[in-house]
Amino acid sequence: MALQWHKTTKATALFCTLLLALPAVSKAASDEDVAALRAQLQALSQRLDQLEAENRKLAASNSDLKRNSEETAKTVADISAKAGSGAADWTNNIKWKGDFRYRYEGFDIEGKPGRNRNRIRARAAMIAKVTPTVTAGFGLASGSQDPVSTNQTLGDGGSSKGVNLDLAYVDWSGLANTHVIGGKFSNFLHKSGGNELLWDGDWRPEGGGIRYSNGNFFANALGTWIESDNKKDQLLAWGFQGGVKLPVGDVAKVTAGASYFSFDTKGSTTFHGGATDFFGNTHDPAANTYLNNYQELELFADVGFDLANRPFSIFANYVQNQDADKYDTGYAFGFNYGKASDPGQWKIGYVYQKLEADAVFGLLTGSDFGGGGTDSKGSIFKASYALAKHVNANATYFINDVGLMSGNTYNFKRLQLDLSFKY
Repeated sequence: MALQWHKTTKATALFCTLLLALPAVSKAASDEDVAALRAQLQALSQRLDQLEAENRKLAASNSDLKRNSEETAKTVADISAKAGSGAADWTNNIKWKGDFRYRYEGFDIEGKPGRNRNRIRARAAMIAKVTPTVTAGFGLASGSQDPVSTNQTLGDGGSSKGVNLDLAYVDWSGLANTHVIGGKFSNFLHKSGGNELLWDGDWRPEGGGIRYSNGNFFANALGTWIESDNKKDQLLAWGFQGGVKLPVGDVAKVTAGASYFSFDTKGSTTFHGGATDFFGNTHDPAANTYLNNYQELELFADVGFDLANRPFSIFANYVQNQDADKYDTGYAFGFNYGKASDPGQWKIGYVYQKLEADAVFGLLTGSDFGGGGTDSKGSIFKASYALAKHVNANATYFINDVGLMSGNTYNFKRLQLDLSFKY
């Protein structure tokens, strides 16, 4: 465009020079020559006008092109910003979590051949924030339909392994310090020392519940379907729990409370497994029905403080079935020392537990102690070492006596070696 403008300016200067010289030329030239010269000048003027018009058109075209380019750039930037915002919203509103565990397990059970096996556990869950006060969760886990285990034993020729629904719930937090939960969800009840006297760690309640905590006081209420179909001995178990979390000066923290849970099982058949799978609870062997309800009154306390610059906690847990006349009591006590979260950290623990046959509803108690269910006593030794962040090596050893009610107890030993990964 600059070159075109230079040519136009040069032509204009030449035209002006010719006009100034026109009088002198006219005196020396004939009329015929003057007419020819004027014709040439007129043609030159028309050419200059044409060039100026083309130059204006080119300038306008360049201006439109620049404006269109700027608008396109702005549109692309807006689309990119919206796409980036959408991606940010998605990552902020939906989160994934899960874990994988490889386990070697060995058994030494009195009167039976030795046994060992390899097992895996894999769990994954998607947690979505639907609104500022509503969260929904969906999770899958390995294993079978066992309500208290998501382990899967390896073998069977390398066959495909089962995956089942582990979580499906909605959580509303519209009230201060409160969560209202419905569906199939993680057990939010306090477990003293993390021990499984009443509830196995893999058990997922199915029903609804309310959690409240203001920091110093907490209360939980739960209604869970053991069987929701009235054609199959419909049973809704329910209970509540309350407690306090209080500092003791600047050196310790105490958590203490009480719980009550009710299972109206008397006269009912089994709810999982075979017709005789009562998991240690007493039953009528002729009718294969429960002899008792389970009205469980629980008392618990945990005390935590630092010992040699490491976290240390002791706990005690007591439960009694208010409906049974005998074999109605269970208790556990123990300690946990250390922490195994960052690389190189370690943790050890010990539990002594006794659980009489009708102290708790046997289906839901810990599935590892004494082989699962009630009617056992003994020790649990635990150790954990953090190999990396979210990667731990764990060892658990059970030394138990099983069959307390009959008086014909037998020794039960179980070793678990785990490598676990969390994400």
